[in-house]
Amino acid sequence: MTIGKLSGYRLMWIFVMFDLPVDSRANARAATKFREFLLDEGFEKSQFSVYARFCNGKEQFEAYMSRIEANLPSRGEIHILTFTDRQYENIIRFSGQRRRRRRKNPDQLALF
Repeated sequence: MTIGKLSGYRLMWIFVMFDLPVDSRANARAATKFREFLLDEGFEKSQFSVYARFCNGKEQFEAYMSRIEANLPSRGEIHILTFTDRQYENIIRFSGQRRRRRRKNPDQLALF
């Protein structure tokens, strides 16, 4: 089997951003359950209420979207953004008023 060249325009990043209410015990439980679901799906915490995951194309993105949609809490706001791997490389980060080095994209072979 020959592995074709992986394109930085086909490979994608998914960012899930959310603002979920925690004003009651039931809402706090639902918010925690959603965060744990994202972690179980391989998302990593990028910032508070912002989780990111790498995927290898539109088909895998659609599969994650279906699973996320099936696990949405009943209240709150959730936004999902996608970036190509090339676009992700251009994200500029600041921490403590200092510009940070760009994040390294995962190695291509890590997918297999």
